Amino acid sequence: MSVKSLDDLFIHTLKDIYYAEKQIVKSLPKMSKKAASEELKKAFDSHLEETKDHVTRLESVFEGLGKKPSAEKCDAIEGILDEAKGLMDEVEDGETLDAAMLAAAQAVEHYEIARYGTLIAWAETLGHKEAVKTLKETLAQEKAADEKLTKIGSGKVNKKAA
Repeated sequence: MSVKSLDDLFIHTLKDIYYAEKQIVKSLPKMSKKAASEELKKAFDSHLEETKDHVTRLESVFEGLGKKPSAEKCDAIEGILDEAKGLMDEVEDGETLDAAMLAAAQAVEHYEIARYGTLIAWAETLGHKEAVKTLKETLAQEKAADEKLTKIGSGKVNKKAA
């Protein structure tokens, strides 16, 4: 896709995060299955359902803009998820693996928070009011997921890994 305007960049980034969310939907069940901590497993399972909703919301944003939902490969999320997969293959101790997966999940959340924040700013500038509203819903969930992961990490997961 050729990017010649802010609107083009907005659509390009929507495609990027759409791809990212779909990859996250594929990764979360694997992480949940490997989690030793029941609390972490539940967090991954809960966020999987939210992420499926994020995909649906993004589809509604595309449709509201008169565009067909489509994904564009996101190298950033690929790197973050590849790193998580590598850790899942390398770390043998279940409690240490939980700490590693929690850190990887937070890297994903931080990426998403950055993307959604940018998309909201651009949507506001471009006058896409419905998109702003929809994207803000997702951003709030991403921030809540990050806070939940921080609480889990500082609660039991990191202490058990130590």
